[in-house]
Amino acid sequence: MSRIAELLEALAPIGRNERGGYDRLAWSDADAAMRRWFLAEAADLGLETEVDRNGNLWAHGRGGTGPRLVLGSHLDSVPNGGALDGPLGVASAFAAMRSLRDAGEAPASNVSVVAFVDEEGGRFGLACLGSRLTTGAVDPERARALVDRDGVRLDEAMRAAGLDPDAVGPDPGRVGSLGAYVELHVEQGHLPIDGSDAAGLAAADAPLGVLTGIWPHGRWRIDVAGHANHAGTTPMAGRDDPVVGAAGVVLAARDAAVAEGALATVGRVEVEPGAVNAIAVRASLWLDVRGADEGRIRRVVARVTAAAGVAPVEESWTGAMRFARSETRRLAAVVREVTGTDAPTLPSGAGHDAGVLQAAGVPAAMLAVRNPTGISHAPGESAAAPDMDLGVAALALLLRRSSPDRVAG
Repeated sequence: MSRIAELLEALAPIGRNERGGYDRLAWSDADAAMRRWFLAEAADLGLETEVDRNGNLWAHGRGGTGPRLVLGSHLDSVPNGGALDGPLGVASAFAAMRSLRDAGEAPASNVSVVAFVDEEGGRFGLACLGSRLTTGAVDPERARALVDRDGVRLDEAMRAAGLDPDAVGPDPGRVGSLGAYVELHVEQGHLPIDGSDAAGLAAADAPLGVLTGIWPHGRWRIDVAGHANHAGTTPMAGRDDPVVGAAGVVLAARDAAVAEGALATVGRVEVEPGAVNAIAVRASLWLDVRGADEGRIRRVVARVTAAAGVAPVEESWTGAMRFARSETRRLAAVVREVTGTDAPTLPSGAGHDAGVLQAAGVPAAMLAVRNPTGISHAPGESAAAPDMDLGVAALALLLRRSSPDRVAG
């Protein structure tokens, strides 16, 4: 069994639920177990470990100076998520470093591995929270006040985990020390390959691909008000039921996305008071819209607004982003050497910490490992062991060629 397979097997029991998926929400018991695994694996590799002010985990090569090459991803999941989204990127970084050590080599001392906290936003609703806080892309006060579905605030959850929530916020010194960031990730969906009719790495018969950038995307909350009343005594014609209105919003979102060539999802709905025998007083739903350009996304939201009759509250927005051409070329070169063929290039429809860092001025690149199903954020997420091994080999080659001079250049 390869090292990456061993690492993923060790993680497999953590947060596994009865549906076959994973619940590794930020600052949960499962998340704590994943974090302990990170620290133990880093220590076994002889790396210096650190938990920064925002709760992100770091493992550093000893004695390094100058700009750092950072590999990594995240360890948390969405509710009932897949096994690979996030952990594959962290485990592959450790596996690449171990492969060099087993070969009698050592990665450059200016190399680090990171696991950003709460990338999915599955608990507190704001994605890429750890990297956003670190780069100053989100206000610390807003972050501390985020509340999960059980009414627990983020600052309370962090304090219970032994961290100081009053310390969260921008870390310009750390961001300034990063020379480049490379994230390996399982392929998500089957998006169009650049310059090809193929959709996805499986169709392109390629084990690895290089991501060129991230589509713009945003999240909106829509609150539909109604009039509370008894389910058994209120005539159908006299009801003001917000759930019916919410259903119309969901259908309008789908129709608008199809018309505009975008992607729209309502993956969360909350109804108050939530009693089976009562007409609700309010229904809140969260709309996620993504697409190849901002114009079509805004048109989808405008159509949904008209259908809802209320203005959605924009909870997050991330514009279109392209990864650093210099780092993307370097990544493509090592993939070519490892696989013997040119790596397909394709966009990402999903947000990533790499995008947050790139927006903050840190040169970033991403490597995708073929996912035959294309499924992500669900138990069907998959990647074949030989493809994952090639991803590790590509990272190892990147590390082998790393030096302070190369990273600075």
